[in-house]
Amino acid sequence: MTRHIYLAGPLFTHAERAYLSSLRDRLRQLPDTTATWPGDLFDDAHLTILGPGAKDHIFDGCRLAIHDATHIVALLDGTQVDDGTAWEIGYAFGLGLPVLGLRTDFRQAGDTLHSVANAMIECSCQAIYRSADDLLIALAK
Repeated sequence: MTRHIYLAGPLFTHAERAYLSSLRDRLRQLPDTTATWPGDLFDDAHLTILGPGAKDHIFDGCRLAIHDATHIVALLDGTQVDDGTAWEIGYAFGLGLPVLGLRTDFRQAGDTLHSVANAMIECSCQAIYRSADDLLIALAK
């Protein structure tokens, strides 16, 4: 059975896009795995043409891609998890999809001294990995 991973994470800077596209490519190297992230779904020029309708196009495209997924991998870096990523995590959790977090950020975050992220995010994840290598090793098993 092929595993379909939806890769959630912010894609607003060149660095975020480069990191997530590289992670997507690494996920695709796993046996029987496909990976999609919103950067694959939308073309900036097309979004510009859509004007005010672009937000609906993005929302529907991401929502439908989550429905096609068997797993979610979510980048949790930053002082707070990106708001779109947080929504994708909650939506996937509500659908019963396994959510795996990736937090490479070493800064303290969350609600307690033992938290990795906000409690709602952390408890929605089956596991949170501290490196892409650890995530990929877990997925390869």
